[in-house]
Parts: sequence; C-alpha cells; structure tokens
Amino acid sequence: MVRSEIQNVKLRFGIIGNAEGLNRAIDVAIQVAPTDLSVLITGESGVGKENFPQIIHQFSRRKHGQYIAVNCGAIPEGTIDSELFGHEKGAFTGAIGDRNGYFAEANGGTIFLDEVGELPLATQARLLRVLESGEFIKVGSSKVQKTDVRIVAATNVNLTQAIAEGRFREDLYYRLNTVPIKIPPLRERADDITLLFRKFASDFAEKYRMPAIQLTEDAKALLLAYPWPGNVRQLKNITEQISIIETHRDITADILRNYLPEQQVNSGLPALFGVKASAGKAFESEREILYQVLFDMRRDVTELKKLVNTLMAERGGTPVPVPAPAPATTAVSFYQEPPRMVATVVPTTTTPAIISTAKAQPVEDDIQDTEEVIEEETLSLDEVEKEMIRKALDRHHGKRKNAAKDLNISERTLYRKIKEYGLD
Repeated sequence: MVRSEIQNVKLRFGIIGNAEGLNRAIDVAIQVAPTDLSVLITGESGVGKENFPQIIHQFSRRKHGQYIAVNCGAIPEGTIDSELFGHEKGAFTGAIGDRNGYFAEANGGTIFLDEVGELPLATQARLLRVLESGEFIKVGSSKVQKTDVRIVAATNVNLTQAIAEGRFREDLYYRLNTVPIKIPPLRERADDITLLFRKFASDFAEKYRMPAIQLTEDAKALLLAYPWPGNVRQLKNITEQISIIETHRDITADILRNYLPEQQVNSGLPALFGVKASAGKAFESEREILYQVLFDMRRDVTELKKLVNTLMAERGGTPVPVPAPAPATTAVSFYQEPPRMVATVVPTTTTPAIISTAKAQPVEDDIQDTEEVIEEETLSLDEVEKEMIRKALDRHHGKRKNAAKDLNISERTLYRKIKEYGLD
C-alpha cells in the first residue's frame, strides 16, 4: 500500500509511529478488511491492539453495522456464555427474561473478542461452531439461531503454549488465525518512543492547561534505554504522572528515573518458594508445587533420621552417622524458616547413608553386622508433581477445591494436572 495511505489511517485512528513492523500491521489490516476472513491480532499488553479491529471494521462492507468489543478476560466464567450467546427466561437463577447476546446484537457487523485466550474450554467449543456455521444456541434454549458476524480476536497469551497445556482448542486457534497480525512491542520501536512521549506531553498539557514537559538529552537516552514492559500504555501513564507532579517543565534523567520502575534482572539464581515472580500463572504454580514437595521431602528425611537413631539407641547400637560431604559438588537447598524464606548453599554428597539393621552381637562372635544401603531415589519433576497432587487429594478426601487451596494453585490448573496425570 502507498505510504501516504498508511499515514492517513494513522491520523484517522490516532496511531503514532513509523516503525516497519507497525506499518506492516496496518497494511495487512487494510488489505484483509474487505474480506470476511477471521483475524487474530497478537502482541504484548499495552501495544495498542484495540485500534486494529476498528481499522478492519471501518474499511469493510460491514462499516455501517454494529461494532462490539468484548473483553473476554473481564467476564466471569459462569456468565460468559450468557453474555456472548444470550439466554432464555429461567435458564439460571436471576434470568428474569430473555436476553440477546453479543453475537445476536452484532448480526451484520463485527465483534472484537479481546483476550480470547482467557475463554473457558466450553465457551471455545460454542465459538468454534459460530465460526464454522454461523450458528449458536442461547443458554437454556434448544433453538438454533443464525448470525452473520465478522470475528476479530486479540490476545497477549502464547496460544501455541496454551494449546500444548490443554487450555486452548487447536481447531479454534486455526479458525481464528486465518489472517495473523502481530503488533511489535514498544522496545522494538525505538524511534517511535520520543514521538509518542511528545504527543502525550502535548495532549496532557492541553488537558490540564499547563506548558508541555520536555526531555533533556540525558533523559531521552534513558527513555530509549528503558525496556518498557508495559509498552505504549505504560509510557502514556508515566508521561501523565510527570506532567501533573513535576513543577519544572524540563525533565532530566534524574527526574525521569524516579518514575521508571526498576526492572528485575535475571541473575540466574533460583527463585524462592512463596516469592511471586512476574512469570505466567502456570509456571508459578508448578514451581511452587515442586518446592513444596522438596520441603516435605526434607522434613521426612529429618524425621526418618530421628526415628532410626531412636531405634538404634533402644537396641544398644550407635546412632546413624552423617556421611562426610564430598567437596567436589555443591547444590542449592531450600528450606522454610519462619517468618522469612532462606536459601543456603550446602555441599552434596554421592556417598549413600549406611544404616545398620542387625541386632547388637557379643564381641566374641564372628558374625558381622549386615548393612543396608539406602540409595537416593531420583524423581523426575513430573513424578514429584504428581505425587504432591495425589497426597493433597488424599488429605482432603478428593475435594479438589480444598486441595487446590492447599497447593496454592487455581482449581483450573489442578483439574488440568489431574487429567494430565490420570488421577481422576
């Protein structure tokens, strides 16, 4: 497409920037708009994905029809089917009358499903039917209804990973991803950062009736060096904060640094149990299960040593000696010491603990004590996780809600793990 046409689209929809990836995304949106193909827009949170469904709608034959944007992640799981497809009177408690859903209201227009990766699996099956045949059924009804809608979806979730984890249907992914549009993050649009800052500073100066803030050279360098995990949304929020709070209009690097959250640097050290990281929910939950298992194993080993020493003392034997550590290797040991978490580095050993099981014999006897070598059993992460889940279910007599709370994970994650490990 001619560059001037792309610039006109930017002006119309308030898009700022000249990055090649951004221009490419706009070009694809305009090219696909006249068709009825489904579009999947991907990109990190805060990059401005919500602008592209509007471009597709306005440049399509449906531009005079309804445009409805739905945030799938903001609707409770129990009511999302009713919101999307409608319900009949008496379908559930509180359904005092018939109601049309978004797909009925958007007939002849476009529906934008934001955060589509958050949809429950049952709702994903209903959505797949709409995409395949244009048919849906209201909650509490048996009557099939037809709708003619263009579906544009967006997500910041890695759907390929979600499919592998069983959280998203593969067939639905390919239906939605007929035409993919990827929006680049702000850190890949270095030349656009200062443009956006000036635009936001000008807008807030007009809004609050004050002179616009300006960046010094060192502040510009800091602005460009920052990774912007929150993308355009974060840049806009910080610009507004500075515009309101700072009395001086010239912003230096020292001033700007006060408004930029410090980024956690991955030092390669293991994370502590109970300390929430910024990773995804599934990663946190599995890691926490593993560390909880390690705690339990450590406690069990300590109790076993005490028991063996007690038995040996009763039989007149000697306590179980702790084998000398081998200096060659080290490992990280995690343990919980109220009220805070502590990680210490302790040496490991490859020497097995030797436990004497024979009764004490007189000195003159030629019979030697028999020895049993207790070798350390190596468990895979999956086996450890499976065993921890099984124990939690046993403790709570199969009540999954209580077991999930005990494991500090969501019920949805627990259901997935139960199915994955065959613990039904």
